[in-house]
Amino acid sequence: MKIGIIGAGNIGGNLTRRLTALGHEVSVANSRGPQTLTALAEETGAKPVTASEAAKDAQVVVVTVPLKAVPDLPAGFLDGAAEGFAVIDTGNYYPQQRDGRIAAIEDGLPESRWTEQQIGHPVIKAFNGTYAQDILDRGRSQGTPDRQALPVAGDDPAAKQAVRDLIDELGFDTVDSGSLDESWRQQPGTPVYGSRGDVDAVVKALSEASPERTAEFRA
Repeated sequence: MKIGIIGAGNIGGNLTRRLTALGHEVSVANSRGPQTLTALAEETGAKPVTASEAAKDAQVVVVTVPLKAVPDLPAGFLDGAAEGFAVIDTGNYYPQQRDGRIAAIEDGLPESRWTEQQIGHPVIKAFNGTYAQDILDRGRSQGTPDRQALPVAGDDPAAKQAVRDLIDELGFDTVDSGSLDESWRQQPGTPVYGSRGDVDAVVKALSEASPERTAEFRA
């Protein structure tokens, strides 16, 4: 599968490592240019590209940049993607620590719905509450007792299934956490955020979520 990853931080870098190891053809971009990705490319075999080039022919595009940087992504950066491609949004809104105040999110718009509006394409919310190191260390084969599960939210059933299949290949179970309008259930400050639980634990945590964000995650 051709996969484009925009963002080479902790999550993006470790997804690049795992997905190339599984045999996928990965193009990776960051905000500083492909010349800064030489070490990651040499380590993994991924192709370093610009953000404008990352989605070319990709069946899955991973957007894993700070939320405040989403509006700065190049215009039309998704135009060259494969037909029926899925976009994974791993982002989180951290108003105090990083992103500043985003009025629409403060007014209750789910974070990934805001990202979707900014990039002009539906997104699937996944990996946002996952520890980056777990992507490398905690993948297990299907049927392993207590296999870690990740919540996945989105509106497009085909795209959501493609993302869930990819996560399964990485060694994790998944839980369908609903539509993107329900994706607040996995935002920072909710019970499932940072969870390393199995399917039952994730289902329970999602059911216990409140739409009221804690003070830590309010501007």
